[in-house]
Amino acid sequence: MTLAKPTFPAPDHDHDRCTADGILHAEQVCKLKAQKFTPIRRQVLQALLSSHRPLGAYEVIDELAKSMPRPAPITVYRALDFLMENGLVHRIESRNAFLACAHDHDATAMVAFLICERCGSVGEMPAAPVAQSLNAAARASGFAPKLSVVEITGTCAHCQKAA
Repeated sequence: MTLAKPTFPAPDHDHDRCTADGILHAEQVCKLKAQKFTPIRRQVLQALLSSHRPLGAYEVIDELAKSMPRPAPITVYRALDFLMENGLVHRIESRNAFLACAHDHDATAMVAFLICERCGSVGEMPAAPVAQSLNAAARASGFAPKLSVVEITGTCAHCQKAA
């Protein structure tokens, strides 16, 4: 996994550029995988890219309803499933929310989510060695791991500086 983007973008970063880069990345991934990046998939991703905070499915619906007729929840959930399957969105388990991902890795890459308790931003970083260790320990105890999610809460560098 290459970190093309900083873990936590500066609060004053060019968010329009950030969002455009995320959409471009999604277009490239879909083209490479011969997948359709339909208008609703694009709009759901755009809603998630609107901030660096995870959004619940109904928050995505609320965001979309600002610019289009309110979509049905199943429509948004299907789009989220597609985006997750293609590594464009992650699910933050502890928040039951979704986060856009513009990093260049596949959907099965192991990442750790760094969740700022002050501003709500979520960063991601590679976590393969940690996940491999946890999975090996689980297997050694006779457990067959299926999914490993690493979520770490704390305070991001930007909020630490502002304190």
